[in-house]
Amino acid sequence: MAKATFAAGLFLGVEATFRQIPGVITTRVGYIGGRTDNPTYKEVCTDRTGHAEAVESSTIPPKFRTTRCLKVF
Repeated sequence: MAKATFAAGLFLGVEATFRQIPGVITTRVGYIGGRTDNPTYKEVCTDRTGHAEAVESSTIPPKFRTTRCLKVF
């Protein structure tokens, strides 16, 4: 299994799109970077924590290449 993380302004739309791509077996959303441990959504929305919303996708190579997610992103 291969994993890739994509940071975006809003992760829900990216996650929904990635779930539709053949070969993506799981997705997981959360926050990356930043200065606050375990920030809440409300804290991240203030732009004071330095975090970015992100989607991690798990895929099955060689049937699927992470570049397919990158092209959609």
